[in-house]
Amino acid sequence: MEIQQEQSSALDFVEKQIVESNYVSRDLSWLQFNYRVLDQAKHMDRSIFDRLKFLSITASNLDEFCTIRLGSLYNYLDFNKERFDYSGLREEPFHQYLMAELHRFVAEQCDYYIKKLKPLFEKNNFRIVEYPFLSADDKARVDAYFQRTIYPMLTPMMFDNYHTFPVLKNNRLLFGVVTKAPHDHQNQLRVSFIQVPSNIPRFYEILNQDNSISFISVEEIIRNNIHHLFRNIEISSVNLFRINRNGDFTLEESEDIEANFLEELKRKLQTRRTGRVVRLDIEENPDPWMMRVLKIQWDLDDQNIFIIPKEAMIDFSGINQIVNHGEFKSKRFQPRPPVKPLSFPEQGSADLFEILKGRDILLQHPYNSMEPVLELLEKAADDPYVLSIKITIYRLARESRVSAALLKAAENGKHVSVLFEVKARFDEENNLREAQKLQKAGCFVIYGVSSLKTHTKLLLIVRNEPDRVYRYVHLSSGNYNETTARFYTDIGLLSTNETYAHDVSEFFNVITGHSHPTSYINLITSPRDMRNQLCSLIRKEAETAKQGLPAGIIIKLNSLQDKELIDTLYEASQAGVVIKLIVRGICCIRPGRKGVSENIEVISVVGEFLEHSRIYYFHNLGNPKVYIGSADAMVRSFDRRIESLFLLEQEMLRKQAMNILRYNLRDNVNSYTMQEDGSYRIKELNGEAPFNMHKEFYNVTRQIIQDVKLL
Repeated sequence: MEIQQEQSSALDFVEKQIVESNYVSRDLSWLQFNYRVLDQAKHMDRSIFDRLKFLSITASNLDEFCTIRLGSLYNYLDFNKERFDYSGLREEPFHQYLMAELHRFVAEQCDYYIKKLKPLFEKNNFRIVEYPFLSADDKARVDAYFQRTIYPMLTPMMFDNYHTFPVLKNNRLLFGVVTKAPHDHQNQLRVSFIQVPSNIPRFYEILNQDNSISFISVEEIIRNNIHHLFRNIEISSVNLFRINRNGDFTLEESEDIEANFLEELKRKLQTRRTGRVVRLDIEENPDPWMMRVLKIQWDLDDQNIFIIPKEAMIDFSGINQIVNHGEFKSKRFQPRPPVKPLSFPEQGSADLFEILKGRDILLQHPYNSMEPVLELLEKAADDPYVLSIKITIYRLARESRVSAALLKAAENGKHVSVLFEVKARFDEENNLREAQKLQKAGCFVIYGVSSLKTHTKLLLIVRNEPDRVYRYVHLSSGNYNETTARFYTDIGLLSTNETYAHDVSEFFNVITGHSHPTSYINLITSPRDMRNQLCSLIRKEAETAKQGLPAGIIIKLNSLQDKELIDTLYEASQAGVVIKLIVRGICCIRPGRKGVSENIEVISVVGEFLEHSRIYYFHNLGNPKVYIGSADAMVRSFDRRIESLFLLEQEMLRKQAMNILRYNLRDNVNSYTMQEDGSYRIKELNGEAPFNMHKEFYNVTRQIIQDVKLL
């Protein structure tokens, strides 16, 4: 009891220090974001399938957090390196507090699933069943499935005095089976590990006579047939668990040739498979002897171990098989078909090359389809006038039309340059395969730029037409990924504007060669000077406010973490600038603090679509400057990534971007308001009619755009 009181007192002290800091912890802010995602699973107006979808997202989010952020923290803890959180806490006190918060989140996740979601299954024509409750006929079918499909794939890996401890896979369901040999008078225990196959469905499906569906998990099937793997052996216990390993790594800078860089990347990816275990999820009442073995082998303590109730699930992401089942498609959220972009001509030529000569087109996904971008690429691949295509790629869809178009262009003899960022986290292996495929087809492929990660989204098509050479450009906040474009909100520009074309051409020369242009016309880039230019724009608003003139800043992004930019916003707030921040995820600024940030308001929008667009708005004495692009306000974005933001020149397009900000600020269905202590509250209706921007963006008209005003 005294130890618990001491631990509680220590955590209270840490919490006090965290709240008193003018900066919110990046990691704790991320955890608050995952609570907002979990909150989506609690919306009673959603179907059970959509609620389970959001629960699944929280699970995959948590996996990534533990693999990268918690893994990064252990890089300091394990090697006795100093680390200070934004709150000023050293690595160990912060670690203690963070682990306690993670345990609280997992407990709430499981509790809500057990008490609120699971009881709704039967009402919705399905259930998750346990083996003992199957009928005799169904048991026979399940057992036959085990013998035919699962059993041949299973390989017990013993650990004892004669067998080394096996390398168990990351993010894979695992069984630890404790056994004792017959006639062993010493009662010596052994443990064998079995990896549950990940290339078969998580659930075996049984169609019932009433047309409902029973799902029995593959781990439940294995558990009840595990004796087939241990014949004439006494099984003491069967324990289901799962691990997250440290997957945070950096590539060492080297002057070696490109091949060495690729080999190093491959080696680093191998270390992700064998990295330090930072989290262990295990079913309740695990075998004490086996737990001692795991703790010793993986250097774990109780903080790393998450006990999961048997009524819940280890790895909620596996429930996607039920969510995406064809039988329930009509009960899931179905977005409306995309609408035509406002800047698209009502009539006239359907040839995109001709359309773009006369106007720029602003696309907002998923409300506008990504089809114009894909169509432009596919036309360029076949068009005899097209000389070259240059593109940056960060993440691709499976069976990517972008990749297919580039391959075709190369086959047709066009010069194709692809900066393929093979360091895109968790897509490294896929990107490496795709990049090598393009290279073999004749594309000029650049595998990233030294230690920097290329995150900018740019496309340049050069076309030699009868009258002159035209350059068609696409600049965007989103990846060239037609799958995610259906549920990520992003913003992009298609243009033949020579100003943009000049900047993009210059930027590609920087990326692919050794050019250092003195300036761009409409681009702000990193790691060159993005932080400085954004801070300069903020300070300009502050100077305007000090003169008693209207001043304001509205920024929409995914994450806000850079201290220098935060401090500049604090100074602008104290100068009287009205600052509204729309930050989906991590937000390290502390709004509404007396003497620091009274004029700063932060909201987060979390709903059916993943907010992914970045827009920076500066009032500029009534002549707004609006930038869009790929960059969040993070240290990594400014110092360790190649990013770009571009200024919207045309008033109509600028107003479209401003309307996106206006609708984000008006939303009272998907919005949360950040409190001074770093927590979030659901935005109240306060007597107003519900305004769901994820629906309203489909109804935007030119008149609405013309009337847009901010601040």
